Amino acid sequence: MARPDTSDFIPSPDSLHGLRGLRPVLVGRALSALSAQVLAVAVGWQIYALTHSVAALGFVGLVQFLPMLGLVFIAGHVADRHDRRRIVQICQTIEVLGAILMAVAALTGHLAPWAIYVLVAAFGALRSFEAPAQQTFLPAIATPAQFPRAAALSSSLFQTASIIGPSLGGLLYGLGAGLCYLICAIGFAASLVATTMLRLPPYAGNRSPMSLASVFGGIAFLRRRQDLLGAISLDLFAVLLGGATAMLPVYASDVLHLGPIGLGMLRSGPALGALAASLILARYPLQGRCGPIMFLAVIIFGIATIVFGLSHDLTLSVIALAVLGAADVISVVVRGALAQLATPDGMRGRVSAVNMLFIGSSNQLGEFESGMLASAIGPESAVVLGGIGTIVVAGLWIRLFPRLWTLDRLDHIKPEE
Repeated sequence: MARPDTSDFIPSPDSLHGLRGLRPVLVGRALSALSAQVLAVAVGWQIYALTHSVAALGFVGLVQFLPMLGLVFIAGHVADRHDRRRIVQICQTIEVLGAILMAVAALTGHLAPWAIYVLVAAFGALRSFEAPAQQTFLPAIATPAQFPRAAALSSSLFQTASIIGPSLGGLLYGLGAGLCYLICAIGFAASLVATTMLRLPPYAGNRSPMSLASVFGGIAFLRRRQDLLGAISLDLFAVLLGGATAMLPVYASDVLHLGPIGLGMLRSGPALGALAASLILARYPLQGRCGPIMFLAVIIFGIATIVFGLSHDLTLSVIALAVLGAADVISVVVRGALAQLATPDGMRGRVSAVNMLFIGSSNQLGEFESGMLASAIGPESAVVLGGIGTIVVAGLWIRLFPRLWTLDRLDHIKPEE
């Protein structure tokens, strides 16, 4: 049988075929996400088992957020001045050592709540330096046409790890928290190996003198790019108000009456939906009207949060969480493309740092807010109220940031100095 003639084959501009460096970036992120998910399940379940306190779950988010708040702007400046790959390698090495320390402490029975808070805070500080540098990897190797598809593929692998991680964490926690932390150490070490294999284009760094203006340059840039400011702040308030995931240990234990495996199923729900959406976006990238699509996704996120808050059925709860995760990943892809493609390379570390601060505020500070509100009015009322707040914020942001509402194609985004 004659073979088809491929001599005239020309890949499309957004094709990822032959994109050098993509595999280490994707593998490193997926392994890191897998380890972080196992760690989150172990920490959440162990803290609640030791304290039986909803507020204690909220404090886990707070102690992760406070180091980030104090270090994130310095970390962004460091990422724009020094070797970004080396920064990530140093952080991942310390994460390996920290996870080993948690494993030893848990196995010997010395991991008290205060020690968990200290170690979680240390991981928060490390993420403050690691994330801004790591987020510059993908735009450094992909063209603007390739970036949305590459970002969606990265998100799909991240979500796959997020599905496996909670289930694996729930299973391993049944055998002991120490084993969970040991698996985390192995995962962080494998991610470090992938980062070491990555080869990036030469980056000289921003050699301007360190000053308040340069450290906070990311904020000044966002003031000029109102569409980017709107996208990041929308995510902040939407997830801050609609942070149902912080209540999953409470729902698993007190509302749905499940064990650690059930908690793993609930944690996998958002990742299942996000994985499905990521795979669709990787195959069929958004072609236009990205602003309205993002706002619609945030509104669906709020509706799904309300459904989860009212549910007393495991199947319905997982479905609501899956819809929530699918809606969230659409917002993440649009916001991530806007943040990276609209930012000059010499500013990406600082803008990524501000973006990470907003993400950290919505996730870790959102966990604290959800824990405090749940302790005051009950977990179900807190989740439902948060979903309603998310929908209100989406409507308000449409009026406050009209340029974001009119955002069309992602591959038409141009960097601005």
